[in-house]
Amino acid sequence: MEVLEGTKSCHISIFLCSALLLLGVLGPIPAHGRLQIKQKPNPDNAVATARWLVSQNLWGVLSTISSELGGVPFGCRNVVSFSDGLPGEGHGIPYFYLTALDPTARDALKNMSSSLTLSEVPLGSCGKIDPENPTCAKLTLNGKLKLVDVKTPEGKFALSALFAKHAEMKNWPKEHNFQIFKLDIEHIFLIDWFGGPKPLTPYQYFNPGK
Repeated sequence: MEVLEGTKSCHISIFLCSALLLLGVLGPIPAHGRLQIKQKPNPDNAVATARWLVSQNLWGVLSTISSELGGVPFGCRNVVSFSDGLPGEGHGIPYFYLTALDPTARDALKNMSSSLTLSEVPLGSCGKIDPENPTCAKLTLNGKLKLVDVKTPEGKFALSALFAKHAEMKNWPKEHNFQIFKLDIEHIFLIDWFGGPKPLTPYQYFNPGK
């Protein structure tokens, strides 16, 4: 019965987040390389492609260790909005605005292990090819989903980055106690061409051109 309830809450949260997506004083920024890439990079440049996907996408699928399904690895997958910086100024770290009324935040507060999966499909540059086609880029970032103190310089930057891309968030209910989370990236899985995933480290990801 508990498993069924947990599954039900995950499905409800996915539906609510999908609905939200369809409805239409800055401190120092994180010390990571800033990229301004509007067009899809060459497949030979894995770093640029990964950063482009994170910078241009507005939402993705965030997976957590389910606290409601007995610790099932990535048992709850949720559609979430995110931002890695102001429009056109991506810094690579995905920031989220989440409430503990949703299982994703509840899971992260108990076990930070998480992954964020993005696709090139929402950007419209895959044309008519199937989303699973290797030339239609897909990215999964694995790491720890951590709380960010909104009073810190990073917290102020994250809030501005989120509100710049998701203006509706400003009016979300205060009583729901939304908090800022970030994905502390530990592993990167990228496919943007034939031949399997591209080898890419967090250091390379955050230091393009080095």
